[in-house]
Amino acid sequence: MKNIEKEQLAARLKNIVLNMPEQPGSYQFWDENETIIYVGKAKKLKSRVSTYFHKEVDRFKTKVLVSKIRNITYTVVNTEEDALLLENNLIKKYNPKYNVLLKDGKTYPSICITNEPFPRIFKTRNINKKWGSYYGPYSHVAPMLVMLELIKKIFKPRSCNMPMNEERIKEGKYKTCLKYHLHICDAPCVGKQSKEEYNENIKKAREIIKGNTRDVIRQLQQDMMNKAAELKFEEAEHIKQQIILIENYCAKSEVVSHTINNVDVFSITNDDHNATAFINYMHVTNGSINQAFTIEYKRKLEESDQELLAMAIPEIRKRFKSTAKEVIVPIEIEWKLEGVEFFIPQRGDKRHLLDLSEMNGKQYKVDRLKQMEKLNPEQRNTRLMKELQTALKMDKMPYHIECFDNSNISGTDAVAGCVVFKGMKPSKKDYRKYNIKTVVGPDDYASMREVVKRRYSRMMEEGTPLPDLIITDGGKGQMEVVRQVLEDELNININIAGLAKDDKHRTNELLYGFPPVVIGMKTDSELFHILTQIQDEVHRYAITFHRDKRSKNALKSEIDDIKGIGPKTKEVLMAKFKSVKRIKNASLEELTDAIGQAKAIIIQQHFHNAD
Repeated sequence: MKNIEKEQLAARLKNIVLNMPEQPGSYQFWDENETIIYVGKAKKLKSRVSTYFHKEVDRFKTKVLVSKIRNITYTVVNTEEDALLLENNLIKKYNPKYNVLLKDGKTYPSICITNEPFPRIFKTRNINKKWGSYYGPYSHVAPMLVMLELIKKIFKPRSCNMPMNEERIKEGKYKTCLKYHLHICDAPCVGKQSKEEYNENIKKAREIIKGNTRDVIRQLQQDMMNKAAELKFEEAEHIKQQIILIENYCAKSEVVSHTINNVDVFSITNDDHNATAFINYMHVTNGSINQAFTIEYKRKLEESDQELLAMAIPEIRKRFKSTAKEVIVPIEIEWKLEGVEFFIPQRGDKRHLLDLSEMNGKQYKVDRLKQMEKLNPEQRNTRLMKELQTALKMDKMPYHIECFDNSNISGTDAVAGCVVFKGMKPSKKDYRKYNIKTVVGPDDYASMREVVKRRYSRMMEEGTPLPDLIITDGGKGQMEVVRQVLEDELNININIAGLAKDDKHRTNELLYGFPPVVIGMKTDSELFHILTQIQDEVHRYAITFHRDKRSKNALKSEIDDIKGIGPKTKEVLMAKFKSVKRIKNASLEELTDAIGQAKAIIIQQHFHNAD
């Protein structure tokens, strides 16, 4: 855009802002393609919009947004609450590029009570308000299923899909099904249950879904007393069993306080990069939590927690049809809702409610992370590398990790192994085996010194990239040996960590730095498990190499040293006799049949001389 055009655009936008009213409302920014790229809300439109055009705006993303504005429109409303709701509606309608993105990752089920003469109650993921009333959605399906099972046992709503009305019942259009005979339906279809009685049960079921279980219990208790007064003891006993079922159901619910009624609770949890927020909503009726749901919001312009909550609260309350006059929040909210009081509890039952909400938000964050990492395992590995980088305060992520271990029995057949992990995954093509050449006897430190020097001096000669981190299968002594070789002899600098064991030979500490210090890390954490897996892998690799070497040496000492007996003859002998002991005990005739007389004599003479 030319300078003249920029000046003309700036003048036109300035004129629009100067003529905006100081009233609540929503504003919309448009780009050159006449597309809405941002929708905002304001208590005072003129004051709020003018802040975007101040020179001291320091947010990079905001500057990018402003550079794309070609037109501004706005809508004036009467109250702050109307401004919040209008903003939400416009965001849903236009899905602007720079607005917070509401991420409903999947459709959660709701409970539907149909608009029929004989209503049905069922779970569904399809919302069509013409069909009936919907309650939910339920982010945790198990409690919803428990509630539906309770309603099914107590009130026995019909589950058939037949269009049912009184006229067709009187005409005898229906007949009883198996569910009537199994006592899970009272057969209103054939008049065995009146429409009034059926709908009274649906009314009570509706109250249980809303969480008003105490009101239902009180009403049932009154019905029970009335039946008893009328000497209808069987019906009174039936109602008593219904009350017991509801009380057992309530006993499993989270009861905070019997004095808390009709309260909304909101909390906000951010991801590690502050790019996504998880807002949890809970509704409390008669002291019990009867609704809990978490919604994910993706930030676009580095919106604050206050801004996100101000946007989310009216939207969520509208979605769940909440009329609560008290809303519990973790931080101060500038925006006010008509007839609603915001409260930040510091202690007591309401603080416990807020803690529960935050716990639900954090759990949802963990669940989402696990879901994403299942779809993209690389994301999990990157997270673990970042966690390790943070724990060790390294300059860069430890993508390339190497770990060493020695193996010998009383110094014999001494070997070492080196395993390589790249991106937290084993890179088996880079594994290396080492026969200890310069060390006599069982000296782990000297063996480690030899292997580390051979490994990295060769990598330097070949120009192979050095690792970001070396992990020793041992404590401070092993770390010091590796440091001396790297820094004092090879003059290279590589981060070194050590995995130390306790008295029971269980790995319990991660050491790092010089002098080495214990890194505060829970031994049951995912990262510590990965580090011990690396340790177990190098131990397995070194042990396997050591066993192979011992097996070869054991066989070699018996046959390979016999002059005149080559590998092919040895294979024939092992194939026929299966073991060295049987070869030694075989007769000359048996040996001759297998390998010929000349070689048979050589073998017998060898074992005879040995004896």
